Amino acid sequence: MKIVVAIKQVPARDSQLRIEPGDPWIQEADLNYEINEPDAYALEESLQLKEKHGGEVIVLCAGPERATQTIREALAKGADRAIHIEEDDLSSADPLALAKLMAKALESEKPDLILTGLQSDDYGHGQTGVILAGLLGVASATIIMSVDVDGSSIKVKRELENGWFQHVEMSLPALLTMQSGSNKLRYATLMGIKKAKSKEIKKLSAADLGGIAPPCVKLDRIYFPERNNKTQIFDGPAKEAAAQLVEKLKFEARVL
Repeated sequence: MKIVVAIKQVPARDSQLRIEPGDPWIQEADLNYEINEPDAYALEESLQLKEKHGGEVIVLCAGPERATQTIREALAKGADRAIHIEEDDLSSADPLALAKLMAKALESEKPDLILTGLQSDDYGHGQTGVILAGLLGVASATIIMSVDVDGSSIKVKRELENGWFQHVEMSLPALLTMQSGSNKLRYATLMGIKKAKSKEIKKLSAADLGGIAPPCVKLDRIYFPERNNKTQIFDGPAKEAAAQLVEKLKFEARVL
């Protein structure tokens, strides 16, 4: 079974973020980077499937040269080889443009299963995976918690709202976007780290894959949420005021 897992290198969650003056993005010079959390769970699922059913796991990553560190970490955990779409500036690439690059890079691979994270921790579009499935012409499902392989088909468990789940049977090839928390993540062993040094990382550029398509989505600016103190009085009978308060807490404050 050939499994491709798409990963992305993103700023570490404990990074102190600063907005670049006059530019719609953050200052990247002094940041630490790590694997995107949902992608880490996609990687873990792929490795568990390989352990159960055999085959190989191929890491696919688009990013600058520094992303090699994250790719090596994935190889150290057990992935067999990697494809690195090495491009210094992908800031203009929206989900469609990225998916086109990835689809082109996978043309010769013909994977049985492609796993991605549900969304990235930086841009958070949550669209690249399903767009990639459309470009490749394969079935897709999102918010996946678990995967069971049964011959030429798979059974997946999807997370829905309010504690509900959906069980879906799909034929292969397919693409799944994995939810965080679906598995317990493993650490790379010392032997795995040593083996990763000799594993293949195929380097491709955007030019090799036809270039970056013009974006359909443009990010104009980013900014920190504004904080201010605000008092609101609910008039009327206590029952009606309580209902208004619950609605505010649920849909505006989002604490219920």
